[in-house]
Amino acid sequence: MPHLLTPEGQTADDLKLSRRSLGLLGGVLFTGYATAALSQSAEPVVTDEAGLVTEAVTYPAPDGFEMPAYIARPEGAGPFPVIVVASEIFGVHAYIEDVCRRLAKAGYAAIAPAFFVRVEDPAPLEDMQQIQRIVAAAGYEQVMGDISGALAWLEQQPWADSGRLGITGFCWGGKVTWQGVARFAAFKAGVAWYGRLAPAPDASPEQIESGQPWPVDLAADLKAPVLGLYAEEDRGIPLTSVEAMRAALTREGAEGSSIEVYPGAGHGFHADYRASYKADAAADGWAKMLAHFERWVRGG
Repeated sequence: MPHLLTPEGQTADDLKLSRRSLGLLGGVLFTGYATAALSQSAEPVVTDEAGLVTEAVTYPAPDGFEMPAYIARPEGAGPFPVIVVASEIFGVHAYIEDVCRRLAKAGYAAIAPAFFVRVEDPAPLEDMQQIQRIVAAAGYEQVMGDISGALAWLEQQPWADSGRLGITGFCWGGKVTWQGVARFAAFKAGVAWYGRLAPAPDASPEQIESGQPWPVDLAADLKAPVLGLYAEEDRGIPLTSVEAMRAALTREGAEGSSIEVYPGAGHGFHADYRASYKADAAADGWAKMLAHFERWVRGG
């Protein structure tokens, strides 16, 4: 089992082919499950498209790149509240697409930008060092720019209610969730699934620098409530960093923000295609996420 060494990554223990062309990009995205993390015993949740509109689109990022994204939304004119979905290190593969469909079944339009494809789509790859290099190339300013491009594009879509926006993300995308809510006042709420909060104790100076800004340093900048969903047995995100984040949220008076820790769960507990999947924690976290968005996004 390969190891991922970046601060945002998972440990080794945490760890069909069809292709969809994407118009202006002229490229392809892998639409199976992430090769490097797929468990042989997995029985992934598959959400049907009944009552939904799903599509692959591109939108212009601020640097001129045509960013591919997957969208799922309810049928009908809308406008619907929108959730931006930030992927794990494996990009927009079948699991992330299914998350979007689940959100659409709950009445949201969901958009998952493919943040990594400027370099390469990581989903079909097995070499974790290669995936590491791809993920490392997606720096903070690029990712925030890609999100800003998505928000600008959504303002032009008649089915999107750009006044009711949220963001959620998993692993790498969980960290992006904290960063995005600190950066953009447009987000009314965020839900971060086991995103790294602070540098690992053994992180090198280069890793610490490349991972900035760290969520633990952003509590004062949060522009909306963030719900963090974390795992007691996540070896990559120790409980000390979770407690440091809780203390920062309290110190800065981050109203509505909180962190839930699931006993007995490990990193990636929501990822139903991995061996790390923990169904009870995943279901409870999903229910808490929907309640958080209901209060702050749909009702905000």
